[in-house]
Amino acid sequence: MKRALLPLILVPLLTLLIYRGLPLLETVVASRPKPVTPRGDLMALEKTNIAIFERAKPSVVYISTLQQVVDYWSMNVFNLPKGTGSGFVWDHFGHIVTNYHVIEGASEAIVTLSNGIGYRARLVGADPDHDLAVLKIDPVPGVMEPVTIGSSEDLKVGQIVYAIGNPFGLDWTMTMGIISALDRTIEEDNGARIDGAIQTDAAINPGNSGGPLLDSAGRVIGVNTAIFSPSGASAGIGFAIPIDLVNRVVSSIIAHGRYLETDLGIVSDDRINRLLQTRFKMGGIAILAVKPGSIAHRLGLRPTTIYPDGRVLFGDIIESLDGIPVRSYAQLKELLRKRKVGEKVTLGIFREGRTIYMEVQL
Repeated sequence: MKRALLPLILVPLLTLLIYRGLPLLETVVASRPKPVTPRGDLMALEKTNIAIFERAKPSVVYISTLQQVVDYWSMNVFNLPKGTGSGFVWDHFGHIVTNYHVIEGASEAIVTLSNGIGYRARLVGADPDHDLAVLKIDPVPGVMEPVTIGSSEDLKVGQIVYAIGNPFGLDWTMTMGIISALDRTIEEDNGARIDGAIQTDAAINPGNSGGPLLDSAGRVIGVNTAIFSPSGASAGIGFAIPIDLVNRVVSSIIAHGRYLETDLGIVSDDRINRLLQTRFKMGGIAILAVKPGSIAHRLGLRPTTIYPDGRVLFGDIIESLDGIPVRSYAQLKELLRKRKVGEKVTLGIFREGRTIYMEVQL
C-alpha cells in the first residue's frame, strides 16, 4: 500500500521542483559569457593605419603655453594657462617644430613627450610670415624620435593623409582623409599669408595646429595650421603648410635664429605684368621699384618710371631665372624660395630691346 502511494507523491513533487528550477537554470546559463568569435586578420589599410600611428607617436608632442599676468593691486606676476597645441620632434638635438600662433604671446611653453612628462622649452626662433616656430628642449634619449621628412612637390589630389595632434586638448589623436586640393593660398588671423598650402578633409580641429600631416608612407608632408569652419570645429576643410617650405624655414631658423629668405629686392605687381603680356605681347615681369641696398640695387637693375602726366616708361623686365621663363611675380618668388642663401643664379633681363644675362649670388 505504501509503495503504491510513493509514485503518486514523488511525481508531483519532481514536477514542482523542475518547474521552479527552470528559471534559475535559465538565469545561470544566460549569465555565462558567450564564446568570442575570432575576428580574423586585420585589413591591409587597418594595419597601415596602426603602423603609421605607432611609428609617429614618439615624434608628436603636446604643447601647452603660459602667459604672464600682472595683478595691479598687489603687483604680483602670475603665469596663467594660455592655450594648447601640437608639434613634432625635428631632430635628435631636441628641436621641436610648431606653428607660430601656438606660442604667440606666451611667456613659457611646456612640451609633453609621448612618455607623458612635460619639459620646459625655449624659443629658438620664429617666422610669423609663414606661421612657423622652433622650440628646443634638452634631448630625452629613447623617448624623442625625429620625424621622417617627405616632399610636397610631387603630391597628388586624392592621396591618403593622416593628421596627428591634440585637438581640444585630447592628446595623440589621429584622423585620416585625403588631399582635397593643392596650391591653396591661406591668410591667417596673425597676418601670415601662406602660398602653396595643402587642403585636406582629414579632421583638423583647434589644438591640431603645429602637428604633422603624414602621407601613407608615414612621412611628414605638411604642418597642420588652419581650418575653414563657421562653427570653429572641423568642417572637412583643413590646411597644412607644405613640408618643402617648412624644411627651408626651419633649417634657417635653427642655423640663424630667423628665416633668411632669398630675395632680389625688387617690387612688382602681377596686374601690371598681365597687362604687359596681353597688351604689349611681352613676357616676363616689370620691375616697378628697386629696394635700396638690395641685390637688385647693387646689380643696377632699372625700375619703371611713371611720369606726372601718366606716361609709363618700363625699365628692366625679368624674363627668366636659370633659363626658366618667368610669367608672374608670384612664380619668381617661388623660384627664389627654392634656392639657398649664397647660391648663384642667372637672370635673363630684357633691356632696351635686347636680352642680357646677369649672374647673381643670393
